[in-house]
Amino acid sequence: MDEQHEARGEARVDAWERRVEVPLLGPALAFLVAWAWPVLDPRLDPDLRTLLRTVSWTVWGAFAIDFAIRMRLARDRRRYALRHWYDVALILLPLLRPLRVLRVLAFMRVLQRTAAGGLAGRATTYVLGTALISLFLGAVAVLDTEQDAPDANIRTFGDALWWATTTVTTVGYGDRYPVTFEGRLLAVVLMLVGIGAVGVVTAALAAWLLSHVREEQRGDRG
Repeated sequence: MDEQHEARGEARVDAWERRVEVPLLGPALAFLVAWAWPVLDPRLDPDLRTLLRTVSWTVWGAFAIDFAIRMRLARDRRRYALRHWYDVALILLPLLRPLRVLRVLAFMRVLQRTAAGGLAGRATTYVLGTALISLFLGAVAVLDTEQDAPDANIRTFGDALWWATTTVTTVGYGDRYPVTFEGRLLAVVLMLVGIGAVGVVTAALAAWLLSHVREEQRGDRG
């Protein structure tokens, strides 16, 4: 009986997540703008900066309400909170506020479900889209942490985008690199994203080549 109740709770949570996944993309994109704009334009008008800060906290409230509803629907709330510890951290820890832009990555899950083709094609679409979004987010985030550091060599968005590109693609020229602790943590995350993206794309290409060879062999036999 307990298993049935737990299954019903998980079904309710899944249904709620599917229902709000797309609507929450709007607030996530609004937060992205509110966070990135002041970073990219330090001379922003103070009134506009205040407005963007208000938008940021409003979106935080929307995410907090969403998580509270999911906790309410879950059968085992403690287990659900432990499984979604990252959501708890993003809501409770102010220092992690910029990471809430990762809600934008929910768009990739929607795109993955609607993408045509086989599993390899959907995985490639998901990973490439995630890598591109991570590239932009990583560039803005590293600029936010590095541009005011005394020994920084990443001081413009161009520098940040170049660094993020060489990091995600695992090229790593070394002409631009973070000097702050936060920037180096971000570099580790981007490295992992890049390694995962290269691995999945390589595997998808290999699967496509094998499939193509098999089709040609079947044609020759026919």
